[in-house]
Amino acid sequence: MELLEYYQNQRYVTVNYVPRKCQLPLKGDVNLYGARGSGKTTIILDLMHEENEETTLYIDLEDPNLIFNTLTTLALQKYIDREGITLLILDHYTEGYLPYFPNVERLIVLSRVPLHHKDIIPVELFPLDYEEFLAFESSVSQSSGFNHFLRSGTLPMIARSQKTNIQVMKNFLKSSFDANEQRLLLVLAQHHTKHLTIHQIYTYAKEKFKVSKDWLYKTMKLFTQEKLVLFIEDRYQKSGKKMLLFDFAFAKYLTVGQPFILQFDTMIALALIKHGIEVQTLGIHGYVTKNDELIIPAPFESEESLWVKSQSKFSIYKKYGIQKVTIVTVANTYEYHIEKLYFEAIPFNEWSVINAEE
Repeated sequence: MELLEYYQNQRYVTVNYVPRKCQLPLKGDVNLYGARGSGKTTIILDLMHEENEETTLYIDLEDPNLIFNTLTTLALQKYIDREGITLLILDHYTEGYLPYFPNVERLIVLSRVPLHHKDIIPVELFPLDYEEFLAFESSVSQSSGFNHFLRSGTLPMIARSQKTNIQVMKNFLKSSFDANEQRLLLVLAQHHTKHLTIHQIYTYAKEKFKVSKDWLYKTMKLFTQEKLVLFIEDRYQKSGKKMLLFDFAFAKYLTVGQPFILQFDTMIALALIKHGIEVQTLGIHGYVTKNDELIIPAPFESEESLWVKSQSKFSIYKKYGIQKVTIVTVANTYEYHIEKLYFEAIPFNEWSVINAEE
């Protein structure tokens, strides 16, 4: 009880909070989940300012005070009943930490992966999209926003930090992942955007550090569930899936000399995923949506160059039923037809907003 009183008496401050697109339901129990570093805790701490602090109990389950003090459902229930707690927030929760949740007017649970509770509303939080990033970087102009986004990536802690991006990424890597997870991330970054199987990843990993097959498969499952690592199926290649890390700037930080085109390609794929657009890869040609729209990352390519390439690949587009081709660029804008197939080039900053609205 003394520890729970300590938690209730804590006061938390969020400095210059910037609202996110992710909105929590006003009523009902909620599971806010998402990858580490996506900003879950900040959203909840801001929400607490709108609640009655006398009837709100926030518990960070990664608090070291809980290492030797086991938190039980019974102790929570007694405290909730005695103090009249109406809102219970459990941060950094993992499935099975409690055998069951206490009875409280409203429960909010923060986790990395979705919980399997039918009575709790799941709400997924991704890292920042481009529009959110511009809101965080209020001092950045629209014209320079893309370059800042490219350097900073999608993690809110980097967008708001006064430190250099490298310092923040180093702190994030060291504080959020254990030593073997860090090694695995380095291996994954080296093969970022390639078509891979888990077995291939295991083969690459054991060349770099001592690792068991069981540990790697288990960790990759957790990374995938958390969407730290994403796999995209190919429309016609069945061997392996395209593997992406969850943040393009973080992937670049973990490698040396990563080509710009790989960053740009990842920016586009992550934007599609964050906006709930289901895609497959079409070999090396781009990303295909359920509506048979082909999206091609081509940051600097001219209209003449793309037209020549489109002519040579036109038979492939026809074979796989492509209905429209969107070419995402850094700044170029143009359009053309080949037979009845429409090609449109649009800058990333405009394209990402269009997809956010769909």
